[in-house]
Order: sequence, then C-alpha cells, then structure tokens
Amino acid sequence: MKISYCKNKYYFKVFDKNKLKTDKFIIYNIMKYVILRYRSKKAYMNKQYLILAIISISLFFISIETRAQIRLKDSAAFTTLITANYAFQFSGGDLKDRYGNNSTVGTSLLFKTKRGWMFGADFNYIFGNDVKLYNQIINNIATSDGLVINREGVYGDTKMFERGFFTSVKFGKMFPVFNSNPNSGLVVLGSLGLLQHSIRIEVDNNSAPQLLGDYAKGYDRLSNGLAISQFIGYLHLSDRQLTNFFAGFEFIQGWTKSLRDYNFDTMSNDKSQKFDTFWGFKIGWIFPIYQRAPETFYYN
Repeated sequence: MKISYCKNKYYFKVFDKNKLKTDKFIIYNIMKYVILRYRSKKAYMNKQYLILAIISISLFFISIETRAQIRLKDSAAFTTLITANYAFQFSGGDLKDRYGNNSTVGTSLLFKTKRGWMFGADFNYIFGNDVKLYNQIINNIATSDGLVINREGVYGDTKMFERGFFTSVKFGKMFPVFNSNPNSGLVVLGSLGLLQHSIRIEVDNNSAPQLLGDYAKGYDRLSNGLAISQFIGYLHLSDRQLTNFFAGFEFIQGWTKSLRDYNFDTMSNDKSQKFDTFWGFKIGWIFPIYQRAPETFYYN
C-alpha cells in the first residue's frame, strides 16, 4: 500500500484484496514453511532453501502484477495474448493432388496495442490421414492385391499420413465493432513464414525394410518453402479468463519445392516449384495478460 498526502487529504493506492487473497495466502504459507525449516535445520540450509525463498517472494510480486487487472470492457489495453488453437483445412492448388483435408493444432504469442494493432508469431502442426498417393507409392513394392510383404514373409499393414507445420510472424489490426467492449472486435491478420509437409509411412512393428530409414525418404515427398497467410475473424476478450477466444477463416498459400533428390516410385527427380494452398475454419482459446496502475482512493 502506498500512502501520500495532498491538500489535507490522504490518498492511497491498493490492489483488489479479493483477487489477491488466495495467492497471498499460498505464498505466505510457502514463505512460512521456508523460514521454519531454516530455523530447525540451519546446518542443512544451503542453496535449496534459499532458492525456494527467492521463488516464493518472486511469485508474490508476480501475483500482484498479474492480478492487478484492468476491466477490459471499460477501456482499451495493451494486451499479451497466448493462444491455443485448432483448424480444419481444405487442400488446394498442387497440394490437392497429394493430400485431402487436414487439421492443425497450434499456439501463438500475440501483442495487441491500445489502438488495436496486433503483431506476434505462431506455430501450427499439420496432420491428416488422407494421402492420395498411397497406391502410386506402393505400386512397385506391393503384391497384385496392393499389400506389402514384411520381413517375416507375411502381409504388413501399411498406413500413410500427412504431416507438416506452418510457422510465421503476424501483423494486423483489430477493429472494435461493439461500443461496450473496446478490446473485442473484427480481426484482420497477415503473416509471412515457412510451410513444410511430408508423407509419414507406418508399417506394423516397422517390419517392412523397403519402407524404413533412407528408403522411406524416397517416398515421403518432403517439401517446404515460403508461405503467406490471411486471417479474418472475431476476437473476444473479457474479464473472465474462460471466455476469451477467437474464431474465423484462414487462408494459406505456399511456394514449395521437394527436399529429396529422388522419388523411388516415379524413378525421377522432381524439383519443380509447387503452389500449395490451405483454407479453412480456425478457432482458439486465449489466455490474456494485461495490467493497470492500482486504483486510487481518497480519505479525508
């Protein structure tokens, strides 16, 4: 608490006691435990208790900073946004000849200024199970029934999956559309980054040597390249942590090339540039971090 004197009035700045009560109680008991242990076992104090004491004190001040929160529905705030997101995507361009629909899970770190400008970075893991090149890849190593024989001389269960990632730096702006909350509204974001994708081949118990190790590299179509994306959607921030989210549509365009020198199934070297696209619906949960100066109260 800070107390000052001004024109026969004392005023002081405090944090919301209700919000700090739980954290302060926990930190207080941790610090109390450290002190008691120190008094009872001074000879064994060493570094571990000192480190625990420092962590406890640090957590106390961090709890004050993170709990001194602004009411988002009242005024615009500089906010750090940590997100966890999911997207369902459709393949397009050259990519639709290789894969079907896919999904992504990812995270991002974004910063929103008081004026609504947004910038940051994200990482998204791509996965799917619709590989359209399955028959082409196993054509030369499978039986007439389309089955691969493993090292034991029996049929092995062969599966193929789409795997990859898209990571980028983002920049854009949020436009408030409801006067009741200046921190929520329409979001438009653009990004520049790296797109990579490949075919993951799995055989029961890794029992087919013709599809393992360096041999698998001749079939996996590993490719990457420069990519851009566009996102348009709605961002909602509130004082309740569980009701902070975003949702919208994302479009990704990538210019990729193969990283493999030779494809075994086509018996050729494919170094042509591909134009790969994704588009789909994306939704995410947001953990916002924001703070304000303590409230001021006057006492006569």
